[in-house]
Amino acid sequence: MRKKLNRFTWFAAFGAFVLAGHSAKAMNGPQGMSIDGGPLGSLNLSGGVDGYGYLVNNVPKGPLNGFNVGNALVQLQKTSGILQFTIEVGSNGGAIPVGTGKPPQTSINQFSTGPLFAGYVTIAPPDMPFTISAGQMSSLEGYEAGIDWYNASQFTTDIWAVENSQNTAVEFAYNHGPASATISFGDGYNTGVFNFLQALVTYTFNSSNVLSVYYGGNLGRTGLNAKTYGNVCGYGKASCNATVGTYGPYFANSQMFGAYYSYTTGNLNIVPEVQYVYAKEDHQLGLNQFSSNLGLALFGDYSFANTPYSIGGWVEYEDSIGPDAWFVGPKSEGVGLAVSPTWQYKDVFARANAGYFYLLHNSFGGVKYGYGSSGTARGQFVGTLEAGVLF
Repeated sequence: MRKKLNRFTWFAAFGAFVLAGHSAKAMNGPQGMSIDGGPLGSLNLSGGVDGYGYLVNNVPKGPLNGFNVGNALVQLQKTSGILQFTIEVGSNGGAIPVGTGKPPQTSINQFSTGPLFAGYVTIAPPDMPFTISAGQMSSLEGYEAGIDWYNASQFTTDIWAVENSQNTAVEFAYNHGPASATISFGDGYNTGVFNFLQALVTYTFNSSNVLSVYYGGNLGRTGLNAKTYGNVCGYGKASCNATVGTYGPYFANSQMFGAYYSYTTGNLNIVPEVQYVYAKEDHQLGLNQFSSNLGLALFGDYSFANTPYSIGGWVEYEDSIGPDAWFVGPKSEGVGLAVSPTWQYKDVFARANAGYFYLLHNSFGGVKYGYGSSGTARGQFVGTLEAGVLF
């Protein structure tokens, strides 16, 4: 699934130690600029564009290589006053889950709103600890972002790959002292069917320790003919106008639980995450057996003091149960890693990304699957050279 940065998650996990003077992020995202909005007051304009060359081995017709645009997005925000808003337009497709073949080309048709990547209004009553938002916005699930320049690596894990992404929703956020909570109700997985509940609770113990717990789940049934992400029809397949049936009804009809813990010391940040998602048996949807996916990951990034250099990366483990292909295939089990040395000077950055995924188990019903010309190889490497400009 294409997952954008969760604004509440990001600020909760990183805001505390940034304000405390630490610089542990392997990448600094767009800083934005203040502009005069006339009667609207002060506005913030930000965005960026990045591109990359890629190489993927162990694919059916030999190594794949080429060049993609990752993201090209512009965001305009009003973050003060009772009535606030966010508008983000452009093209998205930059985050790459390791082990899924050819990296996706950026597209303005990833979501039902086309080039409108995000657009929502927020009511923020004065001197009150809560806000209410409505519109096209990011999900509350998970630590990783779907816009690559917000991550320590351009590559993402299995955890990110099974999560929700942009959706149309109504959201209530409460923030008081070290605790914050957000609840969202909308059309999970961008289906247009409003039956999906999400929740995120974050507690900041101090500037170095932040815990976040999240949930996402279907409260009803999303039928096979409901539309979902417009530019995706399963990993490794051609772009298409996907439906829940073609993408996998277990995604939109699932229950997800997860948590991650951010620990920062000096220029080092470490984040372990655990996530479990499952779909119950539902013969009307073709789900004839319970299935689930477990994801474990450890993220890390380190900024070298007084230099423009940093390094980020992660290690992961995933295990699928049942007949549904949550990640590489039914009953897949695998481990992966990614390493991303980074150079960033003000608004310009460049980084090299190397990722590898290895299948510990790659068969279902006596039939093997995997990578390479035979379609049964256990490992796949992907590498990119990426550069971009942020503002």
